[in-house]
Amino acid sequence: MKARFWASLACLSGLALVLVSCGKKEETAENAPAGQPAATPIDMSTVGSVSGAVKLEGPAPKPKKINMGADQFCASVHPGGGATEEVVTDASGDLANVIVYVKEGLGNRTFDAPKTPVELDQKGCMYSPHIVTLMAGQTFDVKNADQTTHNIHPVPKNNREWNKSQAPGAPDISDTFAREEVAIPVQCQVHPWMKSYIAVFKHPYFAVTGANGSFDIKNLPPGTYTLEAWHEKFGVSDQTVTIGAKEAKTVTFSFKPATGGD
Repeated sequence: MKARFWASLACLSGLALVLVSCGKKEETAENAPAGQPAATPIDMSTVGSVSGAVKLEGPAPKPKKINMGADQFCASVHPGGGATEEVVTDASGDLANVIVYVKEGLGNRTFDAPKTPVELDQKGCMYSPHIVTLMAGQTFDVKNADQTTHNIHPVPKNNREWNKSQAPGAPDISDTFAREEVAIPVQCQVHPWMKSYIAVFKHPYFAVTGANGSFDIKNLPPGTYTLEAWHEKFGVSDQTVTIGAKEAKTVTFSFKPATGGD
């Protein structure tokens, strides 16, 4: 009888130990933070690049005039009114503010986000720069150089939406975006003419065309890639490019304004 009692007690103790141990394992697995995958090593001795230009074929739409009279400070900075940055081009058709990036071809490679923040300033009652590009997880800092209150309101489809005001002299607003998205419209409820776009990537292979319409994407591993050019008014254009070891390729994208040019 005693032997049976001690055998039962030992069995119950063992079962309790197993249950406690299992419970600890489940708790650890459930509460452990998800590990960030290590960045994929890139052989820098073989990397190439792709550069080029973006052109507008045809007459550019006329910039839309902005009446800033509702804000005394904004009106003082732009006495004759401002103009939108929706289409910025020159007499040669060089198109600025186009995002060019690798859309496909990187496979399962992973990349670390830079430690240096990317900045968006509110200057002269306009967002500067008009196009912001950064990697997922990279710090995004918003500044206010104006003597008037602004607010920044990103309206994403694939990231968290937020809306924050910023008074003159207020500290920077810092945030991050977790997922890739091209591109997130940015609004200001105080000054409805203020518009910008934020493009978020999971890799570092992107660029924004300058005033001369040019772009340059460096340090690409050899491979075949789909490049996409994105413009807020003219949409997207894709091209496929194959880059060999240490090879520099050149491509040209072109957009056509809609009939009527408005």
